[in-house]
Amino acid sequence: MAVAEQSVGTESVPRAPGAVPLLGHAVSLWRDPFGFMTSLRAHGELVRLNLGTMPIYVATSAEVVHEVTVRQARSFEKGRFFDRLRPLAGNGLANANGELHRAHRRLIQPMFAKERIAAYSDTMRRNALAVSDRWTAGQELDVAHEMAAFSIETLASTMFSSDIGRPAVEAIRRNLPIALKNLLLRAASPKILDRLPIRPNREFDAAVAELRQVIDEVIRTARTEQHTGHDDLLSLLLAEGDRLSDTEVRDELSTILFAGAETTAGTLAWAFHELAGHPEVERQVVAEIAETVGDRPVTVEDVPRLPTVRRVLDEVIRLHGVTLLMRRATEPVVLNGVRLPAGTEVAFSLYALHRDPNVYAHADRFDPDRWLPERQREAGLGRETFIPFGAGNRKCLGDQFIYTEATIALATWLPKWKLVPVPGHTPKEIASAVAAADRIPMTVTERRP
Repeated sequence: MAVAEQSVGTESVPRAPGAVPLLGHAVSLWRDPFGFMTSLRAHGELVRLNLGTMPIYVATSAEVVHEVTVRQARSFEKGRFFDRLRPLAGNGLANANGELHRAHRRLIQPMFAKERIAAYSDTMRRNALAVSDRWTAGQELDVAHEMAAFSIETLASTMFSSDIGRPAVEAIRRNLPIALKNLLLRAASPKILDRLPIRPNREFDAAVAELRQVIDEVIRTARTEQHTGHDDLLSLLLAEGDRLSDTEVRDELSTILFAGAETTAGTLAWAFHELAGHPEVERQVVAEIAETVGDRPVTVEDVPRLPTVRRVLDEVIRLHGVTLLMRRATEPVVLNGVRLPAGTEVAFSLYALHRDPNVYAHADRFDPDRWLPERQREAGLGRETFIPFGAGNRKCLGDQFIYTEATIALATWLPKWKLVPVPGHTPKEIASAVAAADRIPMTVTERRP
C-alpha cells in the first residue's frame, strides 16, 4: 500500500514497561502471558515490546487488528510465531504465504463445507457416545485431559477413517500436547535461544519428529493401498493426485491437527468449568437440549437449533481464546498513524482483545447472554470486535467443524451427566496456542430430572 503522508515514525510508539537487558520483555511474557498482553492496552492501541533486541509492535484494539487482518492483509505475511510452527506444520495452510496460501486454501476449503461436516458428524457423535458410556457415577476426571483425548481422537478419526491411522492416533495423543505446550514459549523467546538445546526446544523437536514420522508412514501406506473413496481428510487430500506431494499432504494434516485439537479441547473443558459455576445457565442448556433433541441421538441438524449452547461456546471461546498471533509486514504500512517498515513484526492477542473493557461490559465475567441479538446490538458487538477464529483471508477454515463437534459433544453428555468441581483446586490458565487449563478436576454425577 502507499504509505500515507500524515503519519509518524516508530519512535513515537509507546514502549511497554518491564524490559530487562538482553531478554527484553520475554521474561514478562513467560511469567504471565495473559496478564502482560491484557496490560498493554493501557499504553496505547499500538505498543512496542522487545523479544531480546527484536522489536514487536502489538496491536491492542479491534480497529488496529482489523487493519492488519483485513484492510491491509495483503501487506502482511505470517510472522515469527508461524516461523517457529514450521517444524510441525511445514508449509501447510497456517504457514503458507502468497499464491501458495491462496492455492491451498482453495483446495482445503471444500473439505470443511457444510456437507462434509455433516459426514464428519457421525464420527463426532460416536466418539461422544463412547465417552459417555465410559463415564461412571462417582468417577473423578481431569476434564482438561479428558477433553484433550476426546478432541484428538475425534479429529484423528475424521483425518484417518480406517485402521491405517491407528498408529498415528496414538502418536498424536502422546506428542501433540507436548508440541503445543512449548510452541508459544519458543515463539516468545529471543532469537538467540532459537537453536540452543534448552528444554522447550528439545521437547518440541522430539515430539514433532515423531509426529511427522508417523504421519509420513500413514501417507505412504495409504498411497500403496490406494486409500481413496473414503470421507476422511486423508482420502480427500490423496484424491488430488499430483496436485499435492506427500510432503504437502503431511503439512496440511499437521496444520489441521495443530489448529483444531487444542481449540476444541479447551472450549469443552472450560465449558464444563463455567457451567458448573453458573448453575442457572447449565439448567437452561440442559432444558434446551431436552426440548430440541429429547431421547434420540444428537444429529448435525440439531446444531443450529441449540442457540443457548452456541452462546455458551461463544462466551467460553471469548474468555479463553488464542493467546498470541503474529504477522510480518512485506512492505511499508501505516498502523494507527505510525509508519512501519517492511519486515516489521506485528503481534496481537485475541485473548486480550476479547477482554477489552472498552468493548465488553464486565469483560472478565462469564455471561453467555451477552450474545443475545438484542444485547449484541446494544453493545455494538460485531465482526470486528469478536474474531475467535481470526478474520480476513487468514480466517480459520475449521470454525464450523469445531462448533459442530463441541455442540454434539455437550448435547450428548449434559442430559445424562453433571460434572461437579472437586474442592481444593481452582483451574489456572496456562499459555499454549489457546488459554488452556492446567487441570480441571471434576466428579461425574448422574443428572437428576
